[in-house]
Formats: sequence, structure tokens, C-alpha cells
Amino acid sequence: MTAIDTRDAALVAIDRAIQVKLAPLAARIDTEALYPGAFLRELGRLGGFGAAAGEAPAFDLARSIDVGSRVGRVCGSTAFLVWCQSTCVWYLRHAPEAAVRERYLAPVAHGELLAGSAMSNALKHLDGIEKLRLTARREGDGYVVDGVLPWVSNMGEGHLAIAAAEVPDEGYVMFLVEDGAQGFGQNDCPEFAGMAGTATLNLKFKHVVVGAGQVLAHPAQFEAYMARIKPGLVLNQAGLGFGVIEGAIDSIREANASHAEVNGYLDDQEAELRAALATLQASAAALVAAAEAGPSPVLPVLKARAAISELALRAANSAVLHAGAKGYLLRSPVQRRLREAVFVGIVSPALKHLRKAINDQEHAAAAA
Repeated sequence: MTAIDTRDAALVAIDRAIQVKLAPLAARIDTEALYPGAFLRELGRLGGFGAAAGEAPAFDLARSIDVGSRVGRVCGSTAFLVWCQSTCVWYLRHAPEAAVRERYLAPVAHGELLAGSAMSNALKHLDGIEKLRLTARREGDGYVVDGVLPWVSNMGEGHLAIAAAEVPDEGYVMFLVEDGAQGFGQNDCPEFAGMAGTATLNLKFKHVVVGAGQVLAHPAQFEAYMARIKPGLVLNQAGLGFGVIEGAIDSIREANASHAEVNGYLDDQEAELRAALATLQASAAALVAAAEAGPSPVLPVLKARAAISELALRAANSAVLHAGAKGYLLRSPVQRRLREAVFVGIVSPALKHLRKAINDQEHAAAAA
């Protein structure tokens, strides 16, 4: 009797949960602010955040992207939440400070503690796009943090956030804060056009004490730590992008079941999109191997991530056109996928951010 591959068995269980428990909720997650917390916790139990269920929480980036793609094919909002959670696992897995790994890695990896990546502002700041919104001053072995961060997803009661703050005359500290910490507040954002169920909130820090056991990287460690985690955190978004593209291609195929002849005059047909997707998936696989191995060049990662945004926008737009008038109905899945594809293009690092960073790196290389 052939032994069952436990990894395959886990993916079968994940696929079942996606179809049975997530798919019926996708429209409500998009428009009614239904947060799929129960699904996320189950996904963690099944090993959906890159750490195999029941095992010591290492991290498999390829597995994380694969699960994100499977989820995103059905619901882009939830795929983004999967990215938030699994990327926090990535941060913790590679944190140079052992205390924070030992306390938080396992519960975050297994979905027992839900987490938001509050690093959008820091990523933009480090690439010269905006000012860092959080400041920190040393206090004993820890820090006191002040400032406001807008647009942090996968937040809410009982959740934690991982963020970065500037320490004057020292550099940057990366840390986590849990809901309920004194001086830490979570406030509603303005209403979104879609993806309303992503639990996206504004975070307020007023003299929030961050203990030594909540620090992922101190200023002296920060530069090397960012070089280690940045390729992986950007690549991990491929799951969301691939899933949205797959979902759009599914819609194109469904529309062609009855209107293939006239739809044949449209750009971006199913076969063309599938070929482009396969090329990007192969490229991402090679980059994942490098990112898993250690610090790796970020420029090819930025280019791959930009190409994923561009293909998601092409595929979702084509899906709407293939659907015709039905695709203009608010309840149509292709309308939801169009909003999801736009989000792939604007979530940090946004397409414009990626293109700026690519340009800056290429010019710096040429000057050198």
C-alpha cells in the first residue's frame, strides 16, 4: 500500500476548507465587511501559513505562496489576509532576537494568534517615498513608541501587529505590539470600494511600551534583518496575485462556454494568460529558492512582483469584457476580481513603488 504524502493530504484538506467554508462567503467578505477569522484559524491548524500543522514552525515560502494562490482563486480579500499572517510568520522565523521567536512564532504560525504586517509605511520610507510615521525612544531594554499608522490589515480584538519605528541617532527598531497594550488603539478606516472584510484599521501609538521580548530587531540588527526578510515578504504576495489571475482565467473560461466565438475578438485570451502566468510562476519558484537560502538580490524580486501586478490587471479586465453585460452587475464575481486585481496593483509595494525602486536600483548599478 502506497504511503500518503502528508503534505498532499494537508493540501487536500485546505482545498476542501476553501471550497466548503470560504467560497460561499467571498461576496460578503468583499462588500459586507465580513472578516473570515474562523477560516483563518482553521487554515492555520491545517498548516496554511507556511508551517506544517503539528510540526515545529519552520517556514516554507513556496508552500505559503501555493496556499495563497489557492485561496486567492476563490477570494482575493482572504488571500491578502493569508499574506498578512504568513508574512508575520516569515518575520518571526528570521528575527535575530530569540525571545520574540520563542514566544510568538508557534501561535502565529498555527493561526492561534492572528497578526497584521504593519510594514507598509516602513517599506515606503526606506525607498524614499514617505516619512516614517512611528518614532521610538529607548527605555531600559525596550522602547516607548509614538505615532499613527494608517491602513493596517488583519487587525482587531486579540490580534497583534508587527511594525518598525525610527530611533533617533540609532536607526530603526522592528517590534510587535498586541491588542490591549496600554496606549495602543485601533480605529476604523474610511469605507473601501471593496475588500471590506480585510479588517483594515488605523493604529495609534501613544507612549506604547515595547518590552525586550517584543523586539524582532534592534537598530544595530535592522539593516541585515531587512536584507534577509524583504525578498520573502515581497515574493509572498505572489500568492494573492496568482490566485486573482487564476480566478479571472476561470471566469474567462466560463464565459467562453457560451460566447467563445464573439469573445475570440478580445485581447488577453485564456491560453495567452495561462502561458504568461506559467512563466511568472516559474520565475517566482527560482526566486523563492534564493530567498529561502539567505539574503538575496531584491531587484529580480521587485521585477517579478511588478509583472504579477500587471498580469493581474490584464486578466481581471479581460474577464469583465468576456462576461459582457453580466460582468457589469455588482454581484458578478468578475467585478469582485477586478477590485481585487486593482488591490494587487496598489498594496505596498504598489506598482508605482515597485517601478520607482526598480529604476533607482538600475540607475545606482549603472552609476557604480
